[in-house]
Formats: sequence, structure tokens, C-alpha cells
Amino acid sequence: MKAMIDRDGCIGCGLCADTCPEVFQMADDGLAEVIVPEVPEDVEDSAVEAQEGCPVSVITVED
Repeated sequence: MKAMIDRDGCIGCGLCADTCPEVFQMADDGLAEVIVPEVPEDVEDSAVEAQEGCPVSVITVED
């Protein structure tokens, strides 16, 4: 699976980084960023949970 964030629409709430810190983190500019584009198998569920929980729907996690 691959993870992507449309940073233009990110509001910096931090939910993704809290939900799946193995894949997402908050950057110095206050917006979320992907730190591991290829989602490790053992955290796929939490990466998808981060996508589903994003209040502005800017996260994509797909095969």
C-alpha cells in the first residue's frame, strides 16, 4: 500500500500522526507529511484508519 497526503488541503490537526506515527508525522510547517510512502504491512490498518479519520479527506492509502 502507498500513502499520500494532499498537503494543500491539510489543516494540521495531527490526527494522522497520532493514529499512525509509523507513516505520518507533523512537519516543521505544521502540516502532516508522509514519512514512509510504502506502508509497512503491520500498520496498514492504522494507515487506513488515519485516512478515514482525516477531517478534510486529504489522505489517500491505496494498493
